[in-house]
Amino acid sequence: MSSIHIYWDESHFWGLLAARALSAWRIPHRLVRGSEIADGALSGKLGEVPAALLVPGGRAKGKADRLGVRGMDAICEYVNSGGAYLGFCGGAGLALTGPYGLGLSPWTRKGYRNRLHHFLSGHVEARLDSSSDLVPDGMDEALLPVWWPGRFDPADPSVRVLARYGKPGPDFWVADINLSTLPKGTMADWENLYGVNLSPDFMEGAPVVAANRFGAGRVVLSYAHLETPASNQANRWFSHLLGRVLDEPETAAAERRPVPAWDVAARPIVWEDATLIRARRIMEEIIRTGSEHFLLFWRNPWLLGWRRGIPGAGVNTLYSLICEALACEPSDEALAFWDGMRDRFRVLMDLLGNGLTGYLLAERLSMTVFHSDSGAVSKEGLREQRRALFGLPPEPGGIYADLAGMLEELYWRLYPSSTP
Repeated sequence: MSSIHIYWDESHFWGLLAARALSAWRIPHRLVRGSEIADGALSGKLGEVPAALLVPGGRAKGKADRLGVRGMDAICEYVNSGGAYLGFCGGAGLALTGPYGLGLSPWTRKGYRNRLHHFLSGHVEARLDSSSDLVPDGMDEALLPVWWPGRFDPADPSVRVLARYGKPGPDFWVADINLSTLPKGTMADWENLYGVNLSPDFMEGAPVVAANRFGAGRVVLSYAHLETPASNQANRWFSHLLGRVLDEPETAAAERRPVPAWDVAARPIVWEDATLIRARRIMEEIIRTGSEHFLLFWRNPWLLGWRRGIPGAGVNTLYSLICEALACEPSDEALAFWDGMRDRFRVLMDLLGNGLTGYLLAERLSMTVFHSDSGAVSKEGLREQRRALFGLPPEPGGIYADLAGMLEELYWRLYPSSTP
Protein backbone atom coordinates (compact mmCIF):
# COMPACT_ATOMS: atom_id res chain seq x y z
CA MET A 1 0.00 0.00 0.00
CA SER A 2 1.31 3.46 -0.87
CA SER A 3 1.73 5.84 2.03
CA ILE A 4 0.00 9.12 2.73
CA HIS A 5 2.05 12.20 3.52
CA ILE A 6 0.74 14.56 6.22
CA TYR A 7 2.01 18.12 5.85
CA TRP A 8 3.13 18.82 9.39
CA ASP A 9 4.23 22.47 9.53
CA GLU A 10 1.91 24.93 11.25
CA SER A 11 -0.62 22.20 11.99
CA HIS A 12 -0.71 22.70 15.77
CA PHE A 13 -2.90 20.03 17.40
CA TRP A 14 -4.85 19.50 14.16
CA GLY A 15 -1.87 17.59 12.81
CA LEU A 16 -2.05 15.32 15.85
CA LEU A 17 -5.68 14.54 15.01
CA ALA A 18 -4.81 13.52 11.46
CA ALA A 19 -1.86 11.40 12.54
CA ARG A 20 -3.91 9.68 15.26
CA ALA A 21 -6.59 8.71 12.77
CA LEU A 22 -4.19 7.15 10.29
CA SER A 23 -2.27 5.41 13.08
CA ALA A 24 -5.47 3.96 14.53
CA TRP A 25 -6.41 2.63 11.10
CA ARG A 26 -2.87 1.33 10.47
CA ILE A 27 -2.58 3.25 7.21
CA PRO A 28 1.07 3.83 6.22
CA HIS A 29 1.94 7.50 6.47
CA ARG A 30 4.65 9.95 7.42
CA LEU A 31 4.84 13.55 8.54
CA VAL A 32 6.55 15.80 6.01
CA ARG A 33 7.85 19.34 6.35
CA GLY A 34 7.54 22.17 3.86
CA SER A 35 11.27 22.01 3.20
CA GLU A 36 10.97 18.30 2.33
CA ILE A 37 8.14 19.00 -0.07
CA ALA A 38 10.24 21.71 -1.71
CA ASP A 39 13.10 19.20 -2.02
CA GLY A 40 10.99 16.56 -3.79
CA ALA A 41 9.14 14.55 -1.14
CA LEU A 42 6.07 14.31 -3.40
CA SER A 43 7.93 13.49 -6.60
CA GLY A 44 9.78 10.40 -5.40
CA LYS A 45 13.17 12.08 -4.93
CA LEU A 46 13.10 11.37 -1.18
CA GLY A 47 11.30 8.00 -1.35
CA GLU A 48 8.07 6.73 -2.84
CA VAL A 49 5.46 8.97 -4.42
CA PRO A 50 2.63 9.16 -1.86
CA ALA A 51 -0.94 8.18 -2.62
CA ALA A 52 -2.12 11.51 -1.22
CA LEU A 53 -1.03 14.65 0.55
CA LEU A 54 -3.17 15.28 3.63
CA VAL A 55 -3.02 18.86 4.88
CA PRO A 56 -4.49 19.31 8.38
CA GLY A 57 -5.94 22.44 9.92
CA GLY A 58 -3.85 25.39 11.00
CA ARG A 59 -3.09 28.79 9.55
CA ALA A 60 -2.97 28.72 5.74
CA LYS A 61 -0.57 31.68 5.52
CA GLY A 62 1.84 30.01 7.92
CA LYS A 63 1.73 26.81 5.88
CA ALA A 64 2.39 28.73 2.67
CA ASP A 65 5.30 30.60 4.24
CA ARG A 66 6.91 27.34 5.33
CA LEU A 67 6.49 25.82 1.87
CA GLY A 68 7.94 28.78 0.01
CA VAL A 69 7.53 29.13 -3.73
CA ARG A 70 9.33 25.85 -4.49
CA GLY A 71 7.18 23.87 -2.07
CA MET A 72 3.94 25.39 -3.33
CA ASP A 73 4.94 24.65 -6.92
CA ALA A 74 5.85 21.09 -5.93
CA ILE A 75 2.36 20.46 -4.53
CA CYS A 76 0.74 21.83 -7.66
CA GLU A 77 2.95 19.65 -9.88
CA TYR A 78 2.18 16.59 -7.74
CA VAL A 79 -1.59 17.03 -7.98
CA ASN A 80 -1.48 18.03 -11.65
CA SER A 81 0.41 14.80 -12.38
CA GLY A 82 -2.26 12.64 -10.77
CA GLY A 83 -1.77 13.03 -7.02
CA ALA A 84 -4.55 13.57 -4.50
CA TYR A 85 -4.84 16.53 -2.11
CA LEU A 86 -7.05 16.27 0.97
CA GLY A 87 -7.28 19.45 3.02
CA PHE A 88 -9.10 20.07 6.28
CA CYS A 89 -9.99 23.60 7.40
CA GLY A 90 -6.67 25.52 7.14
CA GLY A 91 -5.50 22.84 4.73
CA ALA A 92 -8.60 23.56 2.64
CA GLY A 93 -7.86 27.28 2.77
CA LEU A 94 -4.31 26.67 1.55
CA ALA A 95 -5.63 25.01 -1.62
CA LEU A 96 -7.93 27.88 -2.62
CA THR A 97 -7.21 30.63 -5.11
CA GLY A 98 -6.05 33.92 -3.65
CA PRO A 99 -3.28 35.28 -1.41
CA TYR A 100 -1.21 32.46 0.11
CA GLY A 101 -3.27 29.95 -1.86
CA LEU A 102 -2.09 27.11 -4.08
CA GLY A 103 -4.83 27.65 -6.66
CA LEU A 104 -5.75 23.95 -6.68
CA SER A 105 -9.39 24.99 -6.48
CA PRO A 106 -10.85 27.89 -8.49
CA TRP A 107 -12.87 28.86 -5.43
CA THR A 108 -11.70 31.59 -3.09
CA ARG A 109 -12.24 32.14 0.62
CA LYS A 110 -15.25 34.15 1.70
CA GLY A 111 -14.91 36.39 4.71
CA TYR A 112 -17.29 37.02 7.60
CA ARG A 113 -19.07 40.34 7.94
CA ASN A 114 -19.76 39.59 11.59
CA ARG A 115 -16.49 38.51 13.21
CA LEU A 116 -18.38 36.49 15.82
CA HIS A 117 -19.69 34.28 13.04
CA HIS A 118 -16.17 32.90 12.55
CA PHE A 119 -16.22 31.48 16.07
CA LEU A 120 -18.45 28.50 15.31
CA SER A 121 -17.67 25.06 16.68
CA GLY A 122 -19.24 21.67 17.26
CA HIS A 123 -21.23 19.27 15.13
CA VAL A 124 -23.59 20.44 12.42
CA GLU A 125 -26.16 18.54 10.41
CA ALA A 126 -25.06 18.26 6.78
CA ARG A 127 -26.69 17.11 3.56
CA LEU A 128 -24.39 14.97 1.43
CA ASP A 129 -24.28 14.21 -2.28
CA SER A 130 -24.34 10.43 -2.10
CA SER A 131 -24.26 10.17 -5.90
CA SER A 132 -20.53 10.98 -5.75
CA ASP A 133 -18.05 8.13 -5.45
CA LEU A 134 -16.37 10.21 -2.75
CA VAL A 135 -19.37 9.80 -0.44
CA PRO A 136 -20.24 6.42 1.15
CA ASP A 137 -23.25 4.70 -0.34
CA GLY A 138 -26.48 5.65 1.38
CA MET A 139 -24.92 8.49 3.39
CA ASP A 140 -27.33 11.30 2.53
CA GLU A 141 -26.99 13.08 5.88
CA ALA A 142 -24.35 13.22 8.59
CA LEU A 143 -23.37 15.07 11.74
CA LEU A 144 -20.05 16.69 10.87
CA PRO A 145 -17.73 18.53 13.28
CA VAL A 146 -16.51 22.02 12.43
CA TRP A 147 -13.98 23.87 14.56
CA TRP A 148 -13.87 27.62 13.80
CA PRO A 149 -14.18 27.10 10.04
CA GLY A 150 -13.48 29.45 7.18
CA ARG A 151 -15.95 29.74 4.31
CA PHE A 152 -15.86 28.90 0.64
CA ASP A 153 -16.84 31.47 -1.97
CA PRO A 154 -18.41 29.05 -4.50
CA ALA A 155 -18.00 31.15 -7.62
CA ASP A 156 -16.99 28.41 -10.09
CA PRO A 157 -19.51 25.67 -11.00
CA SER A 158 -16.75 23.24 -12.00
CA VAL A 159 -16.31 22.44 -8.30
CA ARG A 160 -18.63 19.75 -6.99
CA VAL A 161 -20.27 20.32 -3.62
CA LEU A 162 -20.15 17.10 -1.59
CA ALA A 163 -21.84 18.44 1.54
CA ARG A 164 -23.83 21.50 2.58
CA TYR A 165 -24.52 22.87 6.05
CA GLY A 166 -27.84 22.17 7.70
CA LYS A 167 -28.95 22.97 11.25
CA PRO A 168 -26.56 23.19 14.23
CA GLY A 169 -26.07 19.93 16.10
CA PRO A 170 -26.50 19.26 19.82
CA ASP A 171 -22.99 20.41 20.82
CA PHE A 172 -22.81 23.58 18.71
CA TRP A 173 -21.27 26.75 20.12
CA VAL A 174 -21.01 30.36 18.92
CA ALA A 175 -17.85 31.76 20.53
CA ASP A 176 -18.21 30.79 24.22
CA ILE A 177 -21.99 30.27 24.16
CA ASN A 178 -23.42 26.75 24.01
CA LEU A 179 -26.55 27.13 21.88
CA SER A 180 -28.23 24.10 23.45
CA THR A 181 -28.38 25.95 26.80
CA LEU A 182 -30.36 28.91 25.42
CA PRO A 183 -34.16 28.94 25.69
CA LYS A 184 -35.92 28.99 22.33
CA GLY A 185 -36.08 32.50 20.88
CA THR A 186 -33.17 33.89 22.92
CA MET A 187 -31.04 34.87 19.92
CA ALA A 188 -33.99 36.58 18.23
CA ASP A 189 -34.60 38.53 21.45
CA TRP A 190 -30.94 39.56 21.59
CA GLU A 191 -31.06 40.84 18.04
CA ASN A 192 -34.28 42.79 18.66
CA LEU A 193 -33.16 44.24 21.99
CA TYR A 194 -29.45 44.79 21.42
CA GLY A 195 -28.83 44.49 17.70
CA VAL A 196 -26.50 41.53 18.29
CA ASN A 197 -26.85 38.70 15.76
CA LEU A 198 -25.25 35.42 16.84
CA SER A 199 -27.44 33.09 14.82
CA PRO A 200 -25.56 30.56 12.67
CA ASP A 201 -28.52 30.36 10.26
CA PHE A 202 -26.43 32.11 7.57
CA MET A 203 -24.47 28.85 7.19
CA GLU A 204 -27.44 26.77 6.08
CA GLY A 205 -27.09 25.59 2.49
CA ALA A 206 -23.49 26.79 2.18
CA PRO A 207 -20.87 24.24 1.04
CA VAL A 208 -18.78 22.60 3.74
CA VAL A 209 -17.04 19.88 1.67
CA ALA A 210 -16.18 20.19 -2.03
CA ALA A 211 -14.09 18.42 -4.68
CA ASN A 212 -12.62 19.23 -8.07
CA ARG A 213 -10.12 17.99 -10.60
CA PHE A 214 -6.76 19.68 -11.02
CA GLY A 215 -5.00 18.35 -14.09
CA ALA A 216 -4.87 14.58 -13.68
CA GLY A 217 -5.27 14.84 -9.90
CA ARG A 218 -8.08 15.14 -7.40
CA VAL A 219 -8.68 17.79 -4.74
CA VAL A 220 -11.02 17.32 -1.77
CA LEU A 221 -11.45 20.27 0.57
CA SER A 222 -13.37 20.15 3.82
CA TYR A 223 -14.11 22.77 6.45
CA ALA A 224 -15.48 19.86 8.49
CA HIS A 225 -12.84 18.02 10.51
CA LEU A 226 -13.63 14.47 9.45
CA GLU A 227 -10.65 13.25 11.50
CA THR A 228 -12.22 14.39 14.80
CA PRO A 229 -11.88 11.64 17.44
CA ALA A 230 -14.97 9.52 18.09
CA SER A 231 -17.09 11.42 15.57
CA ASN A 232 -18.63 8.33 14.03
CA GLN A 233 -20.24 9.62 10.85
CA ALA A 234 -17.39 12.00 10.05
CA ASN A 235 -14.88 9.20 10.62
CA ARG A 236 -16.82 6.88 8.34
CA TRP A 237 -16.64 9.46 5.57
CA PHE A 238 -12.93 10.10 6.18
CA SER A 239 -12.25 6.35 6.00
CA HIS A 240 -14.16 6.16 2.72
CA LEU A 241 -12.17 9.06 1.23
CA LEU A 242 -8.91 7.38 2.17
CA GLY A 243 -10.17 4.15 0.66
CA ARG A 244 -10.82 5.92 -2.63
CA VAL A 245 -7.38 7.52 -2.58
CA LEU A 246 -5.68 4.21 -1.77
CA ASP A 247 -7.83 2.30 -4.28
CA GLU A 248 -8.94 -0.13 -1.59
CA PRO A 249 -11.88 -2.55 -1.84
CA GLU A 250 -15.09 -1.01 -0.46
CA THR A 251 -15.03 -3.47 2.43
CA ALA A 252 -11.68 -2.20 3.74
CA ALA A 253 -12.97 1.29 4.50
CA ALA A 254 -16.28 0.01 5.83
CA GLU A 255 -14.53 -2.28 8.32
CA ARG A 256 -12.52 0.52 9.95
CA ARG A 257 -13.91 1.53 13.32
CA PRO A 258 -14.31 5.20 14.34
CA VAL A 259 -11.18 7.07 15.39
CA PRO A 260 -10.62 6.29 19.10
CA ALA A 261 -11.46 8.92 21.69
CA TRP A 262 -8.43 11.01 22.70
CA ASP A 263 -7.93 11.83 26.37
CA VAL A 264 -4.92 14.12 26.31
CA ALA A 265 -4.47 14.27 30.08
CA ALA A 266 -4.47 10.46 30.30
CA ARG A 267 -1.58 9.97 27.90
CA PRO A 268 1.18 7.88 29.50
CA ILE A 269 4.67 9.16 30.18
CA VAL A 270 7.02 6.91 28.20
CA TRP A 271 9.91 9.36 27.85
CA GLU A 272 11.05 10.38 31.32
CA ASP A 273 12.36 13.80 30.29
CA ALA A 274 12.38 16.11 33.32
CA THR A 275 11.99 19.29 31.26
CA LEU A 276 8.95 18.05 29.40
CA ILE A 277 7.41 16.59 32.56
CA ARG A 278 7.84 19.97 34.25
CA ALA A 279 6.30 21.68 31.21
CA ARG A 280 3.31 19.35 31.42
CA ARG A 281 2.80 20.25 35.08
CA ILE A 282 3.06 23.96 34.29
CA MET A 283 0.40 23.67 31.59
CA GLU A 284 -1.85 21.63 33.88
CA GLU A 285 -1.54 24.30 36.56
CA ILE A 286 -2.41 26.98 34.00
CA ILE A 287 -5.47 25.01 32.90
CA ARG A 288 -6.47 24.51 36.54
CA THR A 289 -6.15 28.24 37.26
CA GLY A 290 -8.12 29.12 34.14
CA SER A 291 -10.82 26.60 35.04
CA GLU A 292 -11.17 27.81 38.61
CA HIS A 293 -11.67 31.36 37.36
CA PHE A 294 -14.21 30.49 34.64
CA LEU A 295 -11.84 31.27 31.77
CA LEU A 296 -11.01 27.74 30.57
CA PHE A 297 -12.89 24.44 30.63
CA TRP A 298 -12.70 21.06 28.95
CA ARG A 299 -15.34 20.68 26.23
CA ASN A 300 -14.24 17.10 25.68
CA PRO A 301 -11.11 15.13 26.64
CA TRP A 302 -8.99 16.62 23.82
CA LEU A 303 -10.44 20.10 23.33
CA LEU A 304 -10.45 23.07 25.66
CA GLY A 305 -13.15 25.68 25.66
CA TRP A 306 -12.45 29.25 26.66
CA ARG A 307 -14.04 32.62 27.29
CA ARG A 308 -13.83 34.73 24.18
CA GLY A 309 -10.54 36.61 24.05
CA ILE A 310 -8.62 34.05 26.13
CA PRO A 311 -5.84 32.28 24.14
CA GLY A 312 -7.28 28.83 24.78
CA ALA A 313 -6.29 27.39 21.40
CA GLY A 314 -2.64 28.10 22.13
CA VAL A 315 -2.88 26.52 25.57
CA ASN A 316 -4.55 23.48 23.98
CA THR A 317 -1.80 23.19 21.37
CA LEU A 318 1.09 23.37 23.84
CA TYR A 319 -0.45 20.93 26.28
CA SER A 320 -1.33 18.42 23.55
CA LEU A 321 2.11 18.51 21.96
CA ILE A 322 3.83 18.13 25.34
CA CYS A 323 1.64 15.17 26.35
CA GLU A 324 2.08 13.44 23.00
CA ALA A 325 5.85 14.00 23.02
CA LEU A 326 6.11 12.42 26.47
CA ALA A 327 4.11 9.43 25.20
CA CYS A 328 6.80 8.62 22.58
CA GLU A 329 9.99 6.60 22.82
CA PRO A 330 12.70 9.05 21.69
CA SER A 331 15.01 8.21 18.80
CA ASP A 332 18.67 9.18 18.78
CA GLU A 333 17.82 12.00 16.37
CA ALA A 334 15.13 13.33 18.70
CA LEU A 335 17.43 13.14 21.72
CA ALA A 336 20.19 15.01 19.89
CA PHE A 337 17.76 17.72 18.80
CA TRP A 338 16.31 18.07 22.29
CA ASP A 339 19.73 18.28 23.90
CA GLY A 340 20.30 21.44 21.88
CA MET A 341 16.87 22.91 22.68
CA ARG A 342 16.17 21.82 26.24
CA ASP A 343 17.71 24.75 28.11
CA ARG A 344 16.04 27.41 25.96
CA PHE A 345 12.73 25.58 26.13
CA ARG A 346 12.94 25.41 29.94
CA VAL A 347 13.55 29.15 30.25
CA LEU A 348 10.72 30.05 27.87
CA MET A 349 8.35 27.61 29.55
CA ASP A 350 8.95 29.21 32.94
CA LEU A 351 8.37 32.65 31.45
CA LEU A 352 5.13 31.50 29.88
CA GLY A 353 3.94 29.82 33.09
CA ASN A 354 4.49 32.92 35.21
CA GLY A 355 3.30 35.38 32.60
CA LEU A 356 0.19 33.45 31.58
CA THR A 357 -0.92 32.88 35.16
CA GLY A 358 -0.70 36.61 35.81
CA TYR A 359 -2.48 37.41 32.57
CA LEU A 360 -5.38 35.02 33.27
CA LEU A 361 -5.86 36.44 36.75
CA ALA A 362 -5.77 39.99 35.37
CA GLU A 363 -8.47 39.04 32.84
CA ARG A 364 -10.54 37.60 35.70
CA LEU A 365 -10.12 40.80 37.72
CA SER A 366 -11.11 42.89 34.72
CA MET A 367 -14.34 40.91 34.35
CA THR A 368 -15.10 41.24 38.07
CA VAL A 369 -14.67 45.02 38.36
CA PHE A 370 -15.91 45.95 34.87
CA HIS A 371 -19.40 47.12 35.91
CA SER A 372 -18.16 49.19 38.86
CA ASP A 373 -15.00 50.56 37.26
CA SER A 374 -14.50 49.62 33.61
CA GLY A 375 -11.09 51.31 33.48
CA ALA A 376 -9.62 49.75 36.60
CA VAL A 377 -7.70 47.17 34.57
CA SER A 378 -6.20 48.64 31.41
CA LYS A 379 -7.52 46.92 28.30
CA GLU A 380 -4.42 48.06 26.47
CA GLY A 381 -2.29 46.54 29.21
CA LEU A 382 -4.08 43.21 28.86
CA ARG A 383 -3.63 43.40 25.10
CA GLU A 384 0.11 43.93 25.50
CA GLN A 385 0.38 41.01 27.92
CA ARG A 386 -1.36 38.78 25.42
CA ARG A 387 0.85 40.07 22.61
CA ALA A 388 4.00 39.18 24.56
CA LEU A 389 2.71 35.72 25.44
CA PHE A 390 0.80 34.60 22.33
CA GLY A 391 0.90 37.37 19.74
CA LEU A 392 -2.36 38.84 18.48
CA PRO A 393 -4.84 37.00 16.25
CA PRO A 394 -4.61 35.89 13.55
CA GLU A 395 -0.80 35.82 13.72
CA PRO A 396 0.68 33.61 16.47
CA GLY A 397 3.64 35.15 18.18
CA GLY A 398 5.33 35.86 21.48
CA ILE A 399 6.69 33.14 23.72
CA TYR A 400 4.03 30.73 22.50
CA ALA A 401 5.25 30.78 18.90
CA ASP A 402 8.78 29.85 19.99
CA LEU A 403 7.59 27.04 22.26
CA ALA A 404 5.15 25.64 19.71
CA GLY A 405 7.82 25.73 17.03
CA MET A 406 10.25 23.75 19.18
CA LEU A 407 7.61 21.20 20.11
CA GLU A 408 6.53 20.72 16.50
CA GLU A 409 10.17 20.21 15.50
CA LEU A 410 10.61 17.71 18.33
CA TYR A 411 7.45 15.75 17.62
CA TRP A 412 8.30 15.46 13.94
CA ARG A 413 11.50 13.68 15.03
CA LEU A 414 9.70 11.53 17.60
CA TYR A 415 6.93 10.32 15.33
CA PRO A 416 7.53 6.99 13.57
CA SER A 417 7.97 7.41 9.81
CA SER A 418 5.20 4.95 8.98
CA THR A 419 2.56 2.77 10.57
CA PRO A 420 2.62 -0.88 9.40
